[in-house]
Amino acid sequence: MNNNVKQAGRAELRQARSESRGLYWAVAVFSIFTNLLMLTGPLYMLQIYDRVLGSRSEATLIALTLVVVFLYGMMGLMDFVRGRIMSRVGARFQARLDRRVFDAVLRKSVRTPSKTGLTGLTDLEAVQRFMTSPVFLSIFDIPWTPIFLLGIALFHPWLGMLAVAGGSVLILAIILNQALSRRPLMQAMMASNQSQSTSGQLQTEAEMVRALGMTEAGFARWQQARNKALHEQVSASDLGGTFTSFTKTFRLFLQSAMLGLGAYLVLQNELTPGAMIAGSILLGRALAPIEVAVGQWPVVERALRGWDALAELLGEVPEETPRTKLPKPAAKLEVQQLTVLPPGESQASLRVVSFAVAPGQAVGVIGPSGSGKSTLARAITGVWPPAGGRVRLDGASLDQYEPEDLGRYIGYLPQRVQLFNGTIADNIARLSLQPDHQKVVAAAKKAAAHDMIVALPNGYDTVVSSADGRLSGGQIQRIGLARALYSEPVILVLDEPNSNLDSIGSEALNSAIRTLKSEGSSILIMAHRPAAIQECDLILVLEGGTTRKFGPRDEVLREVLANAEQVRKATARGAR
Repeated sequence: MNNNVKQAGRAELRQARSESRGLYWAVAVFSIFTNLLMLTGPLYMLQIYDRVLGSRSEATLIALTLVVVFLYGMMGLMDFVRGRIMSRVGARFQARLDRRVFDAVLRKSVRTPSKTGLTGLTDLEAVQRFMTSPVFLSIFDIPWTPIFLLGIALFHPWLGMLAVAGGSVLILAIILNQALSRRPLMQAMMASNQSQSTSGQLQTEAEMVRALGMTEAGFARWQQARNKALHEQVSASDLGGTFTSFTKTFRLFLQSAMLGLGAYLVLQNELTPGAMIAGSILLGRALAPIEVAVGQWPVVERALRGWDALAELLGEVPEETPRTKLPKPAAKLEVQQLTVLPPGESQASLRVVSFAVAPGQAVGVIGPSGSGKSTLARAITGVWPPAGGRVRLDGASLDQYEPEDLGRYIGYLPQRVQLFNGTIADNIARLSLQPDHQKVVAAAKKAAAHDMIVALPNGYDTVVSSADGRLSGGQIQRIGLARALYSEPVILVLDEPNSNLDSIGSEALNSAIRTLKSEGSSILIMAHRPAAIQECDLILVLEGGTTRKFGPRDEVLREVLANAEQVRKATARGAR
């Protein structure tokens, strides 16, 4: 990854974080008073042993206790307030970047669907969890550790040296924990992701797995990935637990050692009993943030990885610049010398393709598998950007339109139709939280899906999901067509629209195409089956990613079929 790209992503993250700069300062101020009030316990012990027990004054004891109760109450209140502030800082940071990261994940998934998934969103959540965790607040407390250690040294230099030596050992433990745990934690995360991906694929294709008797083999493959994930997780947990147990045990030993050394100094008349107890308590306060950092290091490590991954994602997928909003275009499509490189590929699957479609025309795009039909569909809908040439809608190139506007102007029925969790009406309305019910029904009627939908038990309110098997492929395809028509598009792109349709569905599709043509819309149909191009005025023949023929339907079909017949006869003669 280019360092400049990553730096750009980090700059964007820092900018989002800096929007809460005032709140960070508020937390820092509260932390000052919280840590000062942590001296309440040591000072109380110092006064009890050196003043109250010596004077045997109950009034002094009561007064000191009342003051301590008040100070501890203030300390608890300030610690509570700074925790609430940081929870809101984390929420603001995530809310500020939610849309940006979501958009970047989707845009990158178009290019590299196998490498992105929803990791960007989980990375953002990991950073947010770190910002609201106790370990983040300990960052504000750690600068007080040297001050507390200095306070111990003021009681006696030997106590100060013991405290500094012990604190150095714990800091070394943090450094070793970071250095040694990074690789096991990364391997555990990768192995867990692989096992989840395997189980997700098996669940999605559960019918096929059962039908083909793949259950045992699928389980064995998932278990192999799962066992590896468990092994890596146990290794990472063991390593982290080792450092956590060591720091906890060593801190308790250090406090006892502080008491032991303090007792020796008391016997030598170099220290008072109150200073001995106060030094032990102060040491616990000084080392508490370090112990928190060691104990919650997996949270820190995950946040660091998340921050780095977010910087890479945001740097690689920069924020889209605002565009001037264009009026609704006419159904005039021009494809000019179009060349398209599929994401991650170095060879173009579509090369120097040109044609034009006027309002009210339907174009059938035919050709053998791999000829570039689906690539053309993705380029016209703006999903895949051109590597060369232009696609123009009413004279403007597609990149001049806002993506959301372009999605309304160009309806798209992909080759593989996917329904989302929700009702049928939600799916037709493109998951809108406030769907236009009249437009939902109108789109379903245009797609000849209305009667099929109202025949279902709950009609348009029938709940479906991506893994739901209650609907047939043809029903799903007609709902997908209604979804493409919901926004009343001026261009409609249909990729193999009748692959799952019966004769009634195919006729309904042709009826919908006739209606759209009469309304002035333009239609492009990528097809293998002749029934899909009955209503087409023009035919574009693709072969090997290039244009073989483009023109009126009957003329092109006659030429293509004549050539095919000649090839068939020549092949037959060669066989003889």
